[in-house]
Amino acid sequence: MSANLKYLSLGILVFQTTSLVLTMRYSRTLKEEGPRYLSSTAVVVAELLKIMACILLVYKDSKCSLRALNRILHDEILNKPMETLKLAIPSGIYTLQNNLLYVALSNLDAATYQVTYQLKILTTALFSVSMLSKKLGVYQWLSLVILMTGVAFVQWPSDSQELDSKQLSAGSQFVGLMAVLTACFSSGFAGVYFEKILKETKQSVWIRNIQLGFFGSIFGLMGVYIYDGELVSKNGFFQGYNRLTWIVVILQALGGLVIAAVIKYADNILKGFATSLSIILSTLISYFWLQDFVPTSLCRECGWLGRELQKE
Repeated sequence: MSANLKYLSLGILVFQTTSLVLTMRYSRTLKEEGPRYLSSTAVVVAELLKIMACILLVYKDSKCSLRALNRILHDEILNKPMETLKLAIPSGIYTLQNNLLYVALSNLDAATYQVTYQLKILTTALFSVSMLSKKLGVYQWLSLVILMTGVAFVQWPSDSQELDSKQLSAGSQFVGLMAVLTACFSSGFAGVYFEKILKETKQSVWIRNIQLGFFGSIFGLMGVYIYDGELVSKNGFFQGYNRLTWIVVILQALGGLVIAAVIKYADNILKGFATSLSIILSTLISYFWLQDFVPTSLCRECGWLGRELQKE
């Protein structure tokens, strides 16, 4: 049973990661009449959906008893204010990260975003060493160096860069790159901080996700008021929302639940495999379907080098 859940969570993670990147990229570059949906409101809606889903999961774990659900929420959240406040830090960082994800995919093609975002593996490793006192072997550090080299190759300017930038969105590729790099650092710190909290307490992952979502909603609403308050008052909170927007929001909310399931049923090796498979799928779909990514000769040479390293 646990083996089935392990591979099920792996498959869902691949689907969620690939689908979110591609649909979000498509939704942010799709030209339609009327105002485009606000990424700040999408982040808030995703957090609220995640809270509702986690409450349903806690309700299921409490044998579908409303009285037991109320007791668990009261005891684990309201009666432990200091434990709940610990989640305010990663929640605020995750909210920033989610908004940066929209900025990055509004200015970068899906394939470039996916590969560059893998720098979060490096930042996660560095924060794990400093915050959790983990020790990495020689081959692990070597792998991180190869990762950084690969990201540098992806960002290497090509002869067709000027033409490709015109085919992308009106935003600057530099803005997209800065957004994804900031998201890498925020993801690394918040992930390790959240892992530390989970290991120091015995609260369930679903309760922790409810706490994260609560603070995430508050920080998200603050962002809506500060950055998009005028647009919301003029065109409404759900301006520009369509079927594709709701798919993006649902996939983003699903992300938090899937990561929790992977932590519970799978391991980091399978999680890394799922991320790698997602990059391949995103690249193929970005090239053949979205047609916003053209492999250069440097990319093909890097692919050959990767295959040779795998042989070793």
